Amino acid sequence: MARHQRLDVLAVVLIGFAAGCANESGGPDKPPKAGSKAEKIAKTESTVVRIQPGPNVQEETQTALIKAKPGQTIEFGEGTFDFTAGLSLAVENVTIRGKGMDKTILSFKKQNAGKEGLIVTRGKFLIEDLTMEDTKGDATKVNDAEDVTFRRIKTQWTGGSKETNGAYGVYPVQCKNVLIDECVAIGASDAGIYVGQSQNVVIRKCRAERNVAGIEIENCTDAEAYDNVATDNAGGLLVFDLPGLQAKNGKRVRVYDNHVFANNHENFAPKGNMVASVAPGTGMIVMATDQVEAFKNTIKDNQTYNFAIVSFFITGRPMDDKGYDPYPEGIYVHDNTFSGGGNKPSGDRGAMLAGLLGTPIPDIVYDGIVNPAKLENGKMPPNQGVYLKNNVSDKGSATFANLHWNTLDPKDPKGNKAKVTRDIKPYEGELPALPPVKLARK
Repeated sequence: MARHQRLDVLAVVLIGFAAGCANESGGPDKPPKAGSKAEKIAKTESTVVRIQPGPNVQEETQTALIKAKPGQTIEFGEGTFDFTAGLSLAVENVTIRGKGMDKTILSFKKQNAGKEGLIVTRGKFLIEDLTMEDTKGDATKVNDAEDVTFRRIKTQWTGGSKETNGAYGVYPVQCKNVLIDECVAIGASDAGIYVGQSQNVVIRKCRAERNVAGIEIENCTDAEAYDNVATDNAGGLLVFDLPGLQAKNGKRVRVYDNHVFANNHENFAPKGNMVASVAPGTGMIVMATDQVEAFKNTIKDNQTYNFAIVSFFITGRPMDDKGYDPYPEGIYVHDNTFSGGGNKPSGDRGAMLAGLLGTPIPDIVYDGIVNPAKLENGKMPPNQGVYLKNNVSDKGSATFANLHWNTLDPKDPKGNKAKVTRDIKPYEGELPALPPVKLARK
């Protein structure tokens, strides 16, 4: 073939290749071809807003949150991002993402405005792979939203245990379909990981330490917490209902395969707060909520007590809520492993328990208060009682005490000790296993 003919053929090939590329990428006037690599790149670029550390990060981030569109991701790069005010998001179906909880740090140490680090008021929200630290108030609050995911988020206060620390780290409230997965919470003046007044909740593979309360499940229906670690908090894992809230009387809570140990940290909650009454050295509490199944947990070395089942009356607080049920009913505690604990009760409650029970405090403590209106021949209906089965300790079977709290007389310590019973046989039995919680988001 002649040289000029070869050049002509080459030119045709190049023109055809260029035309093909133009058809795929769209060129200056045409959109990318559907399904092409160029279209995927263009789509990614339009749905991901990337933010890097710098002096304008406050404005850049809040602008991105305001202008976000459903389906968009706001992605923080590696480094420390310094904020001076809280952030807010009110757009559905937005993802906030970092490069890893040890690589992307959102610091609010200089925050002088806003009650939270981040407040979210829309659903289909996902936040993952970053740390939020030293917020003025709560770290990340999601309010009244559906389909909420916290994944590999760390919240912490780095200045030590102070009542001025934010109350909550991970904080969804009045939400539905909540997943809290592989998160870490440190230093909250109330609860590191808290879910309140919510439905369909899963808390798994998280770690809570050096908070007043490690993990709290409050007034929730259909919730479960498993494979979590709660240690070095004042109280480890608390499942309870409180009066005066919009969502009342939680039920169907499964707590299993958790490791709750050495929760002996000082209680640094602000005075007057409900959680300020938690005695340092508290392992796990079930208070005033119904249908709780706690099983296969390892609970040890909590110096005041390892496990308690109590009514709201034990708090001594007023209860002006006619729709509120203050009694724990349908409680099934089985196949848990206890060791240590109860050797050094602390706080007013610890001193009271030591006076009644001596030390070590038994593994499981029950206040014994039931709803008298529900008694049938002196007993609770079968599905509403407290049942204990196959709980073991390092010394054999788990130990137990019923305080008969409602019969105690503050002026008769000796008589009160005589009223305490330690016979576990009346509570031996079982309830049907609660169903697992199913979430659309995994």
